[in-house]
Amino acid sequence: MYGDYIKTLAGIIRVPFLLLTPSVMLLGLATALWENKGGINLWDFGLALLAGTAAHISVNALNEYSDFKTGLDNHTARTPFSGGSGALQARPELSWLALVTGVASGVLVGASGLYFVFQKGWGLLPLAAGGMLVVTAYTPLLTHIPLACLMAPGLGFGTILVMGTHYVLTGHYGATAFWASLVPFFLVNDLLLLNQFPDVEADKKAGRRHYPMVLGRKKSAEIYVLQLLLAYLSIICAIALGFLPWQSGAGLLTMPMGLSASLGARRYADDMEKLLPVLQKNVLLNLFTPLLMAAGIMSAALF
Repeated sequence: MYGDYIKTLAGIIRVPFLLLTPSVMLLGLATALWENKGGINLWDFGLALLAGTAAHISVNALNEYSDFKTGLDNHTARTPFSGGSGALQARPELSWLALVTGVASGVLVGASGLYFVFQKGWGLLPLAAGGMLVVTAYTPLLTHIPLACLMAPGLGFGTILVMGTHYVLTGHYGATAFWASLVPFFLVNDLLLLNQFPDVEADKKAGRRHYPMVLGRKKSAEIYVLQLLLAYLSIICAIALGFLPWQSGAGLLTMPMGLSASLGARRYADDMEKLLPVLQKNVLLNLFTPLLMAAGIMSAALF
């Protein structure tokens, strides 16, 4: 019995997808280390990572619950990267578990945000409030507005998580964290954008509106390529302007994979079977680019 609950819960929160949160937040840790010359509070980082993971879980669980209730997942062609987990289709009587998980995780995020605001300063409040807005409004509201649907993932995982982590550890914002946050901002926007390609027809039935739906997959692939280019340009510009150490250029090591993903997205925009390897490369870009940047920045800070 408990095994079924655990298996369903793992599907609801989409465990493999949660790897993105520590990957991105390590970038905020790295910029704080570089700015503070190694002096940071790892306890605070642990609490921030818990809050960030809870936010990710809340969005995933609420999205899973909404897609089950609207019947959206009954119409999707499920892939490892899109179309929902199928957990509630297998165990519909446990739909309450998704709602409870999403709400409970959201409450934890709110409590953590208030704690850090009181502990670290009111300057954190705009990011904390923005994070709660993304968590609660993404599925019911933002997925129905194409521009918001495109930018909300990057704002959540880039601007809010990276700069929020930096603020928690340093007590202030800074250009270093801002420039670093641009990379996951563009990459995570692209992650959700490309994952919407297989779901266009199903999302239409559910009343969602995103760019692959309103512009078509071909034009959306051009948006994908542009944002990927902007992610790498952000690294280059930040190094050239002195906001990031040259070691952060380790993030550029994923460029060959990025080029391959760009070509694949344009070539196979309307061929879902051939697009699957591109979706996989896109996930790897999102995980390894910030990790490599973080490793480079940490080496500059600690050695």
